[in-house]
Amino acid sequence: MTDTREAARPAADGGEPPNGSEFGVGDESGDGPRIEFRGGKWASTVPLVFFIVWAIFQSGVLGIGDTNGLVVGALIGTTLGMFLVRGDWKAYADTIFEGMTQRVAATAIVAWLWAGMFAETLQVGGFVEGLIFAADALNVGAATFPAAALVLCGLLATGIGTGYGATVAFVTLFFPAGVLVGANPVLLFAAILSGAVFGDNLAPVSDTTIVSAVTQDADIGGVVASRFKYAIAAAIPAFAAYLIAGSVMSGVSLEGSAALRESANALGLVHLLSMGVVIATAVAGRHIVEAISWGLIVAVVFNLLFGLSSASDIVAFTVTEAGSLSGLPVVTVGEAAGVGGSLYSGAVGFFPLIVLTLLIVAMAQVMIRGGGFEAIQEFLLNRVATTVRRAELTMVLGTATINGMITINTAAEIAIAPYIARIGEKFNINGYRRANILDANTSALGYIFPWAGGVLVGYQVMVGPDGLGAEYGTDAMVVNPIDVVPYVFHGWFLVAIFVLAAITGFGREYIPDRASEEVSRA
Repeated sequence: MTDTREAARPAADGGEPPNGSEFGVGDESGDGPRIEFRGGKWASTVPLVFFIVWAIFQSGVLGIGDTNGLVVGALIGTTLGMFLVRGDWKAYADTIFEGMTQRVAATAIVAWLWAGMFAETLQVGGFVEGLIFAADALNVGAATFPAAALVLCGLLATGIGTGYGATVAFVTLFFPAGVLVGANPVLLFAAILSGAVFGDNLAPVSDTTIVSAVTQDADIGGVVASRFKYAIAAAIPAFAAYLIAGSVMSGVSLEGSAALRESANALGLVHLLSMGVVIATAVAGRHIVEAISWGLIVAVVFNLLFGLSSASDIVAFTVTEAGSLSGLPVVTVGEAAGVGGSLYSGAVGFFPLIVLTLLIVAMAQVMIRGGGFEAIQEFLLNRVATTVRRAELTMVLGTATINGMITINTAAEIAIAPYIARIGEKFNINGYRRANILDANTSALGYIFPWAGGVLVGYQVMVGPDGLGAEYGTDAMVVNPIDVVPYVFHGWFLVAIFVLAAITGFGREYIPDRASEEVSRA
């Protein structure tokens, strides 16, 4: 087999070169204790299937976009699975804890917390008003704002390597600016998600890119270069679609928006430098936590230096009675004691989603230990993937199925990657091709399904006592996750391109040193 691996490249955190182990790839977690279920391996899918049905009923049928409700559904599903276990329940309970301690969950959680603090600090520093000023000055109107959001969010996500972090930043900052300019909220949210898809799929430092490469025995640079044509083929029609839809789908009229646009000034645009620090540091190969931390420090300095916000806007300790410390800039007197500020609200808003994420990866681990993934993939491998064309279609549809169940895209990618490798190697399919099929679906569908982590992380910014809806006093700043599904154009186009590529053979590559007669290439 041709060795597609490159020489060791620096790690994102400056340590050892990435090999996927930081996400749980290549460890021994798959050799843990098995769980036997009444009903066989397929019964291990019950917790996740129940959660998906709950999410569809809550979000799709009833139109309730409540993350706390999804947490309840996940808790019930996890509990139901326990009653199907044969024998002692201890192994099941241990598997729940094992799943929750997977690093793949921690990676997403850390990105949300740091990005939330950073975005909220930029918001209190007038960055939204600065964007409104820039939009008026550059004549970027309601019709073109979604298309601009796709491009800019895509660039940010590609630079920092996390679509989740880019989604948090853009929903916090660009979304309210666009809605106030007059853009359609649903379309704008979808455009931001599309940009996140682009960055997650193409960024060399993205966790999905790294996992897709190392699990398919391919070098990261070669994988990124080989998938560029697919990403652009989806991005160009997506950009055109947002321009067309932006001119057709009307926005909302908000009370006070005209006054806000008139009072907007350019000073908040100084935070473009704050975002630039994050991008430059990430591109330089530093860890994403370090990159965002430097951007956060710069943002705090700018806020205080230029008078964009007070110290108490960033962190505030509220006491009920004045005392010796009430003169400190971060101590305020109010009716109720508590802690507040951008650092506080930027982090705590994601706590319900963090709990949901831990439960989802726990249910996925139950499915792995119970043999559910193995049953699904063995069926696909033995009954469906009988030719190269059908094998690639199986890869595309198989990754779509798993992403529908495990809504944290990197976790879904890790779960199905071994089976993608097995199918691909059986039909002599090149590692680059396998990695591209794997990453495209996990990147795209992780920002489409209404219960997916990429969608919920943006939704979480909008809701709650410190969310956009409460801050601007209107429900127009809150988009139900089910409403955004049809309009994540880049995600849908990327999936469609790989379905067509599997059918037509576009971009298909084989491992060159195996004889063609060994496999069926019909």
